[in-house]
Amino acid sequence: MANDAPPRWDRRMQQRLARGEAAALGELYDRFASLVHHLAHRVLEDEDAADRITREVYAYVWENPDAYDPKQGSLRSWIATLAHRQAVHRLRSQTAGDGEGGDDVAVEERIRDASVAARADYIVTSMPAPLRAALELAYFDRRDYRQAAAALGVTEDEARRRLRLGLQLLSTAYVPPPRAMAPPGYGRAL
Repeated sequence: MANDAPPRWDRRMQQRLARGEAAALGELYDRFASLVHHLAHRVLEDEDAADRITREVYAYVWENPDAYDPKQGSLRSWIATLAHRQAVHRLRSQTAGDGEGGDDVAVEERIRDASVAARADYIVTSMPAPLRAALELAYFDRRDYRQAAAALGVTEDEARRRLRLGLQLLSTAYVPPPRAMAPPGYGRAL
């Protein structure tokens, strides 16, 4: 699986790209292009724009392989971040070009929703297989913890624990927007 790539693979891939190996770019594209396209499409809701973003991200990776720092995270995360940033930039540019100043709130909400979805996708794909399997049984197959336990061949307590932990991890995907602070003393009874 793409998310199970060891950091060693990430470093080797970066070195191959830095040497200009076209095969490395093809390999990277095969591994992560669907992720890049999916993230861009979530933000822009436009197939052609998502295709352009995908091409732009891979062009950037090809031209700037040293921009990736393995100490900061996986190659997959870096590429996903590039895709998300480029898609958000494109969305903001489009709305600014349209002269739709009143839609800033809607644009920011769309960006926030896409960010939450991207984080949730990353969390699910990077969580340990036993947790992911329990969540998939509960969500896609609509099984409760008892049915999940039977399907997974674990105790009911273990199934409950896996579901609880998986849901706790997934809940971290949503970060509420910052709230506007009221001036000091505002709203206090006198």
